Amino acid sequence: MFPSLDKNILFGLLKRDDLQVEEEIVAWDCLIKWGIEQTPGLGNKNSDRTKWNNENFEALKKTLNQFIPLIRFVGISSGSFFDKVQPYKAIIPHYIYEELEEFYCKKALSRTTILLPRRRQSRSLMSAIIKFRLANAISKWTDKNDLVTHSNDNKCKFNLIYSMSRDGSNGRTFYNKCNGQGPFVVLIRVQSNKIYGGYNPIGCTGGNKWLSSTESFIFSFENNQNIYNMKFGRVINSAYSVYDSSNYFFSFGDILYINGRNLNIGYNNGHYENIFGEKKILNIEEIEVFSVVKE
Repeated sequence: MFPSLDKNILFGLLKRDDLQVEEEIVAWDCLIKWGIEQTPGLGNKNSDRTKWNNENFEALKKTLNQFIPLIRFVGISSGSFFDKVQPYKAIIPHYIYEELEEFYCKKALSRTTILLPRRRQSRSLMSAIIKFRLANAISKWTDKNDLVTHSNDNKCKFNLIYSMSRDGSNGRTFYNKCNGQGPFVVLIRVQSNKIYGGYNPIGCTGGNKWLSSTESFIFSFENNQNIYNMKFGRVINSAYSVYDSSNYFFSFGDILYINGRNLNIGYNNGHYENIFGEKKILNIEEIEVFSVVKE
């Protein structure tokens, strides 16, 4: 059991640059659970931090003092930080917490940062929208494998080339980032946390015209946790596979396209399999584009 792990083994694990955790917040959660179990006066009988006094927090701080600097906080999203890290502010060294506040405020590290960089990943996927298991499903679809599997044999490398939160929501910027990058996958997360997307096997050319392909597809996931409720549809009318513009965002037929900060779905004249049902206009939270490199 992890809570009874020897402290020297735990220290060695957290110190590794190649420790494979899907998200750094998982490492933080495990460390907190381990610390509570190892701290006198806490444990299973006193694990609710909302009922702790100052001495309880000080005791936990003493237990975890050497481990907290090993957490790669820069790999934790702002939402997870405020939900799961900030409540334990009292146990985090002051000099670390000050830099964390600056990092999450400015979205950038100072040149003299003391925070450790992100861990190296065996599979390259820097996404705030999806996790590896969803990327594996998309990878298989690009190889025309429509079966749902749970293996991790991802045969594609996904390189992040555009992020709305990082690069802005201008269509021209989108084009400049994607132009010349080859085939790409578009991911859109809406306010409900549902994920929509599509695969453009041709890429951007700036021709302001419809591109023809028999390999493009569209998809959706209910959330970023699993692939059980995913939907997937291939192009039907290849002449209207993807609209290529140098000034606007993408359009997969007329069933999936962006208008301002809204995502329009379901406007289908038979260009794609209609996996989205009725017509909807949804508010966009984030867009990411990954170039797809077959390995």
